[in-house]
Amino acid sequence: MPAGLDRFLLQSTMASCWFLLSFLFHSLYAHNDFFTSIGQMTDLLYTEKDLVNSLKDYIKQEENRLEQVKEWADKLDSLTNTATQDPEGFLGHPVNAFKLMKRLNHEWADLESLVLKDTTNGFISNLTVQRQYFPTDEDQTGAAKALLRLQDTYQLSANTISNGDLPGVVHKSRMTVADCFELGKIAYSDADYYHTELWMAQALSQLDEGEESTIDKVTVMDYLSYAIYQQGELERALELTKRLLKLDPNHQRANGNLKYFEFQLEKQRKAEAEKKEQEDKKREKKVLDKRDAQRKRSKDPLPERKKYEMLCRGEGIKLTPRRQSRLFCRYFDNNRNPRLLLAPVKQEDEWDRPRIVRYHDIISDSEIKTVKEMAKPRLRRATISNPITGVLETAPYRISKSAWLSGYEHSTIETINQRIEDVTGLEMDTAEELQVANYGVGGQYEPHFDFGRKDEPDAFKELGTGNRIATWLFYMSDVSAGGATVFPDVGAAVWPKKGTAVFWYNLFASGEGDYSTRHAACPVLVGNKWVSNKWIHERGQEFRRPCTMSELE
Repeated sequence: MPAGLDRFLLQSTMASCWFLLSFLFHSLYAHNDFFTSIGQMTDLLYTEKDLVNSLKDYIKQEENRLEQVKEWADKLDSLTNTATQDPEGFLGHPVNAFKLMKRLNHEWADLESLVLKDTTNGFISNLTVQRQYFPTDEDQTGAAKALLRLQDTYQLSANTISNGDLPGVVHKSRMTVADCFELGKIAYSDADYYHTELWMAQALSQLDEGEESTIDKVTVMDYLSYAIYQQGELERALELTKRLLKLDPNHQRANGNLKYFEFQLEKQRKAEAEKKEQEDKKREKKVLDKRDAQRKRSKDPLPERKKYEMLCRGEGIKLTPRRQSRLFCRYFDNNRNPRLLLAPVKQEDEWDRPRIVRYHDIISDSEIKTVKEMAKPRLRRATISNPITGVLETAPYRISKSAWLSGYEHSTIETINQRIEDVTGLEMDTAEELQVANYGVGGQYEPHFDFGRKDEPDAFKELGTGNRIATWLFYMSDVSAGGATVFPDVGAAVWPKKGTAVFWYNLFASGEGDYSTRHAACPVLVGNKWVSNKWIHERGQEFRRPCTMSELE
């Protein structure tokens, strides 16, 4: 075959491959916030796998010159083969999710530089075009901050996370020095010196153990010493600076810091000599309360954070044995409801005040599959209502994506709505549509109320159905670790169990809000959390749940 024709056929084949790849990319969701939904992130794994395959075709033509690129592709080929066998399980590990964001947002750009010299087969131009569908800096930063959030909530050491030693993990993944350094840098950019120290120290530890990396010790120690200084530990900052200068005596910033730290330390020692006892106590408190100090610097708006995080870890639950003895399981037919007479539901008391009940085997696997299939293409970043402006907006304390499903769209949704009405005895015509939510990396929803408070008189005015009288929450997946629903004010915790639902009233029968129902969705440590909920409103319940004269009854 003539050489020209051979080349023409080769180029035609490559063009066809890229056409198919382009079609695949355009079928993806053309929006950001990938990190807020594990369900949608699975598409990125298939995208990355296809990129690797097309890259391997290109390598066959230039194998000798691009040996370095081939090694990269082989590594990712193995990773994506494993990942795509169980995408949700793989991305349920927060380290895998973070590294996926980092690869597609940052490392593929490095690969682009490797092959930039030869664009004859269109690889670079096509990769450049497709990058508009890749995760953004926001996604990578969001995944990184999720790891930091999980670290705090579940009291995990940087070494534990770096080694991938998380409970319930199937796809274990270890972090490299570069990964740890990236986390430290993201914390540093937020002036979060507490986490900067933890992750720069982990990066340095792995370098000291002999791990090879493009990140050098001098760079890591530069960040680490400054983070330690910012937290008031001058002696440690000075020690690290001296160690840095042994490796790089001409480091300009370190030489300047050395003089400054020595001056400040001498000044501190003179002050300590005058007020030794008082200053010792202050220094001790600084060491013990580093995270509290970081919270004050960042102006953490959540007053009950410690209580919330303890409940997420299964600590601080306030149900005494005496109260526990009053909780029961039963078959429930809601006063002989015709639909429940022959098949009563399994009801379990989860909590007494406020009363929270769980219903077992209340939604089938096939119904869950239908709900997820309908919701997934519509998932969008979950929003909250601004209490001042009333405008819907995203918030860093709600990391998930949600979609709304109506009973008119599918018989399964209509059946589910009817089942909720049968079990609760409440009118569904005035309830909100079924909201389906999928939580992303470290997905959570910090403590909040479902009902509108007195300082939010217009919270649900546009619906015209009154306040949210009750909440029904389906758990549509098991979660390997984390993801509990907790009620900080009363010390209650409810753990996800696939096929079950929990129910509670947000309002007393008088119509007054029950402030003990303030609740939160804990960060998902390992796994993929799917839930759906129904917010039931006051209108239509006048005869189903009559008002009482007592305000708190």
